[in-house]
Amino acid sequence: MAPVTNLQDARAKVDAYVAENKVVIFSKSYCPYCDRVKDLFKGLGATYFAIELDELAGDEGNLLQAALKAKTNQSTVPNVFVGTKHIGGNDDTRKLHAKGGLVPLLG
Repeated sequence: MAPVTNLQDARAKVDAYVAENKVVIFSKSYCPYCDRVKDLFKGLGATYFAIELDELAGDEGNLLQAALKAKTNQSTVPNVFVGTKHIGGNDDTRKLHAKGGLVPLLG
């Protein structure tokens, strides 16, 4: 996908990532909570697509994070989607898994 340069393009790119991937994790490479949620999915044998916002060129990561805030009302990472459904962050994903609700979404 082409780099984004404005919020409208960022919203479209977020929507495309979510539509094209079963599990999407918007992440930052230095974030321990992001690592934990990725480890959870790895432990479940689930394939995920991670976008490391801090490693994107220019202002793209900030624009994508702003688009995520507008879409989910969550400004932090990780920001997790499964099957186009917004799950939330690390704590929300772990709580869903503890209640038995995550694995069925992966099926």
